Amino acid sequence: MDKIRWGVLSTANIAQTQVIPAMFRARNAEVVAISSRGSKVHAIASALNIPKAYESYEELLNDPEIDAVYIPLPNHLHKEWVYKAARQGKHILCEKPAALTSIEAAEMVEVCREQKVKFMEGFMYQLHPQHERVKEIIASGEIGNLKLIKSSHSFNLKNRDYDIRMEKDMGGGSLYDVGCYSIQVIRHISGAEPVEVHAIAEIDPKSGVDMSTYGYLKLDNGLTATFDCSFDMTERNEYEIVGTKGTIKVPLAFRPDTSGGIGSIIVEGSGIIRQEKIYGDIYRLEVEHFSAAILNNTSPVITGQSTINNMRVIEACYQSIRTGSFVEVK
Repeated sequence: MDKIRWGVLSTANIAQTQVIPAMFRARNAEVVAISSRGSKVHAIASALNIPKAYESYEELLNDPEIDAVYIPLPNHLHKEWVYKAARQGKHILCEKPAALTSIEAAEMVEVCREQKVKFMEGFMYQLHPQHERVKEIIASGEIGNLKLIKSSHSFNLKNRDYDIRMEKDMGGGSLYDVGCYSIQVIRHISGAEPVEVHAIAEIDPKSGVDMSTYGYLKLDNGLTATFDCSFDMTERNEYEIVGTKGTIKVPLAFRPDTSGGIGSIIVEGSGIIRQEKIYGDIYRLEVEHFSAAILNNTSPVITGQSTINNMRVIEACYQSIRTGSFVEVK
């Protein structure tokens, strides 16, 4: 077998506009089925040229011709359908955040291990080659010793009365939705884990979700990191690394696809500014990477332990918001 046969649980917008088209572009994958709760799935499957359409998620999971599933369901449903997919022997690419708690994440990772299926959380941005180039520049010593990492991810959320991201019980809020990226990239680029956090948030009085969150992280290698995320600010998806001799800025860190896949790295030091542009099709790279992990029986770069660790930091941030104090990441 040289291609992984994919099924998609849900007709979510991200599936239709981003991930399914990426599956068609991928060299080692093909999308063979899509499912939804109801008859609307047939028209969507026809429009997207997907051979099979199922009116329930269970029917898709029962299809023996499907090797892997992509789960872009609402956050609070991830655990249930990861369990069900794993028990049907399907490998799983699950949208971020994969869980609502670290315990949920650990249980999901464990059931996938027990059922001998691959699992990866959908932080597609990490597959863009600009981040590995950032790590190369850091390792070269060009910006000196690292002192600080800052990350921001925000957008102005429209139609708030009808958006699932405003539903607290379903895993809504800016920290779950976009703050998770900043926490993940801080961990990924630094190669370190947060040990203590402090966070404050602006809470929507009607829904109870955090509209904006501002966080401070102390890492286990001594580095300091800060992040902000918001549904109430202009669109930003960036990070900056500050060293003793210079800085690295990545202005399209999480969504370089909005610029045709072209990422940008801006290095500044000793009065000299250098810019590097790097191309990457992040959703295709994500699908190809996970499909290759299945075909070659290798571990995905975004491991189950990384998913658990990211959720531990998010949990600590929410605890800090509630208590107004510094919180140890456990």
